Amino acid sequence: MTTLMATVEAAAARLEAAGVAFGHGTTNAFDEAAWLVLWRLGLPLDALDELAAQPVDASQAAAVASLIDERISSRRPAAYLTGEAWLQGVPFFVDERVIVPRSLIAEPLADGTLDTWLSERTRRVLDLCTGNGSLAVLAALAWPDVSVDATDLSADALAVAAKNVQRHGLQDRITLRQGNGLAAARGTYDLILCNPPYVNRDSMTALPPEYQAEPAIALDGNREGGHDGMDFIRRLVKGVAKVMTDDAVLVLEVGNERAHFEAAFKRLPAIWLPTSAGDDQVLLLTKDQLT
Repeated sequence: MTTLMATVEAAAARLEAAGVAFGHGTTNAFDEAAWLVLWRLGLPLDALDELAAQPVDASQAAAVASLIDERISSRRPAAYLTGEAWLQGVPFFVDERVIVPRSLIAEPLADGTLDTWLSERTRRVLDLCTGNGSLAVLAALAWPDVSVDATDLSADALAVAAKNVQRHGLQDRITLRQGNGLAAARGTYDLILCNPPYVNRDSMTALPPEYQAEPAIALDGNREGGHDGMDFIRRLVKGVAKVMTDDAVLVLEVGNERAHFEAAFKRLPAIWLPTSAGDDQVLLLTKDQLT
């Protein structure tokens, strides 16, 4: 018989040796092992330190080993194995119909950075490319007076988003709409959040298997024939002003593609927002800048 901590450490060593990729809720082998072991054993995910010496019997160890085997052999993100992920501490249901929620937009949304760009007139929010609905849910939780339209091209993604809207009891404030880009927008908005497909063509071909397991439609920014990841964003920048109120702002995530963004929009004076991944991942544009 072994202990919980020893089980986690052994699982982490296996993940490390297998060379799996992280980035879907964890950044290293130990944290991912702790997540998987605690989940498999039905223990609270924040209880490792408290329960470190708890014994793990042979049947429990076998169940953990089987899960780690699956993580290594399938190279699927851990969230697909557990069916759950967190963003800013808020839980969300996930499966292979959506990418694992990790948008850096959640940080300025949750820490109040975006509040300085809003006003007492802020009532309508658009979450464009909503995926599993996580940003829409976080926006509704952060600003109790707003209503949110959450849109996506993928009906599968919206089915997952519906589960999360219901999970957090926000059916009266979040409306899910299917459509391509701005086609699903209705009226004008005071705030638009968008974590679109933006990965450039070369980077798409180099993605680790964990990222290839996610829907390419949510990652590949070259689906209209481009190569720099900016296909969706070009259409967005061209048309978004027409669905913005006069004081509205667009908050857009471009990940590691700042150079491609700035090359594509040389005359657009974006405001870059600080995040845990740096000051070049998420940008803000006012309606005045867009027009």
